[in-house]
Amino acid sequence: MSAGTQAVATPVVPAPATVPAAVAAQAAPGSVAAVPAPALGISRLLLVVTGAVAAAELPYWLGWLRSTYPSLELRIGVTASAERFVSRVTLAGHSGAEVLPDRWAEDEVHARHVLWTEWAEAVVVAPATLHFMARLALGLADSPALLAAQCTTAPVVLLPALPPGGLHSAAYRAHHAALAARPNVAVLPPRPGLSMTTGREDAWAPAPLPDALAMVEQRRRELAAAGSVPLPTPASTL
Repeated sequence: MSAGTQAVATPVVPAPATVPAAVAAQAAPGSVAAVPAPALGISRLLLVVTGAVAAAELPYWLGWLRSTYPSLELRIGVTASAERFVSRVTLAGHSGAEVLPDRWAEDEVHARHVLWTEWAEAVVVAPATLHFMARLALGLADSPALLAAQCTTAPVVLLPALPPGGLHSAAYRAHHAALAARPNVAVLPPRPGLSMTTGREDAWAPAPLPDALAMVEQRRRELAAAGSVPLPTPASTL
């Protein structure tokens, strides 16, 4: 495996986590105690990070995830555009997980998308850009994360992060409808957020990670009831 695709080792001193605004009202900065923790009946989660500014808040959520679900195994795939907002080293430091770029290496012996598809009991894309949503909805599979998301029968939950006008665009509505038709996919509605360009609350921020986990559990139970996936006992949290 080349240096460009090697898993990032956990650094000694990770960068400080930025507390999301939605959380600051519930808990003191840096605290994870007041954040709701839904029951979670999976033990292996694939997190895909795409290129929206909300990716900069992920270190906080990874610290919360690590402390709330200590037995949860996590793997992280990061798109090139996401690395404009958060580094793989920072994500590894706050998660303790394997963090890989969302691209194939020329010397890759094993097909990473197959390994991810067979390993992951759920996939969460956070944040999910309109570009990533469009590629997934259109059936494109030009990266390991996309191909894994296309092939898995496990729950796939997307947390869209959209620019001003994105939520009401024809493209978003069409791709949302296409993804909503898939029984294992859920798209959580974004919330009004501050645009770094306009300075106004006319952008759309992704839903919090706990909401994604709650949806993973809901969709997992729905699939189990339909006979699509097994239904293990939900893991307890701290």
